[in-house]
Amino acid sequence: MKNLHTLPKIICWICAILMGVTANESVSHASSDLTSNDFDVIVIGGTPGGIASAIAAGRLGSRVALVERFNHVGGMTTSGLGKSDIEHREMIQGLFKEFVEGVRVYYLEEYGNDSEAYSLCKDGYYYEPSVAEKVFLDMIEEVESIQLLTGHRLKSVATEKDVPKSAVIEDISSGETTKLTGTIFIDATYEGDLLAMAGAEFRLGRERRDVFGEPHAGVFYYDFRNKKVLEGSTGEGDNRLPAFTYRLCLATDPENSVPIEEPPPGYDRENYVGYFDDLEAGRLSAPKNFKPGRGYFPEHFDTLVRALSVTLIPNDKTDVNMNPRPLAFPFAEENEGYIEGDWENRLKIEARLRNLTLGLLYFLQNDPQIPEEHRKMAREYHLPKDEFVDNGHFPRQLYIREGRRLKGVKTLTEHDVTLDENGEDPPYPGDSIAIGEFPIDSFPVRKKQPGDDAVLEGYLSMMDKITAKYGIPYGMMIPEKVDNLIVPVPASASHVAFSTIRMEPTWIAMGQAAGTAANLSLETGVTPRELDIEKLREALIGQGQVVPGE
Repeated sequence: MKNLHTLPKIICWICAILMGVTANESVSHASSDLTSNDFDVIVIGGTPGGIASAIAAGRLGSRVALVERFNHVGGMTTSGLGKSDIEHREMIQGLFKEFVEGVRVYYLEEYGNDSEAYSLCKDGYYYEPSVAEKVFLDMIEEVESIQLLTGHRLKSVATEKDVPKSAVIEDISSGETTKLTGTIFIDATYEGDLLAMAGAEFRLGRERRDVFGEPHAGVFYYDFRNKKVLEGSTGEGDNRLPAFTYRLCLATDPENSVPIEEPPPGYDRENYVGYFDDLEAGRLSAPKNFKPGRGYFPEHFDTLVRALSVTLIPNDKTDVNMNPRPLAFPFAEENEGYIEGDWENRLKIEARLRNLTLGLLYFLQNDPQIPEEHRKMAREYHLPKDEFVDNGHFPRQLYIREGRRLKGVKTLTEHDVTLDENGEDPPYPGDSIAIGEFPIDSFPVRKKQPGDDAVLEGYLSMMDKITAKYGIPYGMMIPEKVDNLIVPVPASASHVAFSTIRMEPTWIAMGQAAGTAANLSLETGVTPRELDIEKLREALIGQGQVVPGE
């Protein structure tokens, strides 16, 4: 693997060494120059889905460019999402299983079979951000034909007759641009930037209920505690998106902690005082159905710390999600304008969400109205000294749960991902290239509205329902018109169905299929649209991917 970095990034890397960065920490690798600007496959987005796409294509012999905005790869998996969201481990194998095994072996060799760290890695499915990045980088570096270009963002795409031919990327540090030419392009961004620039049609926001006849589409209030639809559920469509947040890695070891000693810029406690009402109303109590691994910490029940969902990961660290169930949840609507905004606007929204997140931690740890025992509990969690060392110990990647969604040859809907009236899995599409298995789960899209007393609008939590194991069709990665473009991450699904495929293990499986399809297209001289599906399915099965039959 060849890796391109600019001088400022090298300086940052050297500084990290001088500061005492350990081998576990995520630092940029040494730089090298582009030896060629022409590739077989260009992957935009160093997310887990993008990494899988690049590895799958590269292993089969394609020359691959993997372009990532940050100086680090791994998307959410290396930015605080410290556990793999998967209900049925046997359903997703292939490259995802290789990643999991790499994590497991790391903790085994580093700490031993009887260590707490090895136990907490849960056979490789739980991990520290830096460990996840190390495993991803090791997998990428094994493939010589991959050129990794970090610290670059997509600037434009040139097409001819609905076929992308080249992409211009910009070095964020220097502002220098580079034109990359390629044959097959893969959009593995959370935002869907490549598909939009290539001219593919897409959806943004929520469909009306009658578009696909989905029971949970559009404006919706769902009482997840009592499993019933509430008044105000009109089913009308809009352009709202599930709340974006940051997923945190917080340390509990005082020796590895960076306490938040002052409020972040723009701090306003009024953003959080609604949590007192949530506490009084019992909305911070224990769930009716307790399931391990869902961020349920019993000692946090009926305290303000339940504003967070906390899960233990190795080495005295935690995976911390923002709990979307309290009505005071402050993050909804803050993403307005992000997806279609320019980079200046996106950075402003990212800063706002970062400060809202830090503000919540500061509030929980310091606000005098909070009971002292709650504050003491909250002060057990701090930013980790040995993670995100070049970003103020705060995660880099914003948790973009949904952005643009391709309009593809096939569109996955709620009907395709839920059990039928007999409790049976839906039939597998003939072009299935992977299996989806996570429940419908979408964050709120609006802040507390007048009259809201149970749940925020748009929050779809089917976590207690039996999950269907459904086939993911190849056609949902193929645009209706644009050729030589494969879209494994912002793929073609309704808003409701997208909330089940938007899990990194699923995206890795889809990325593996996308990279394999790209190489098969090149080998056989056809577009991805014309590819022999059975050849693709056979190739994926040969790689250890779980591919359902018809």
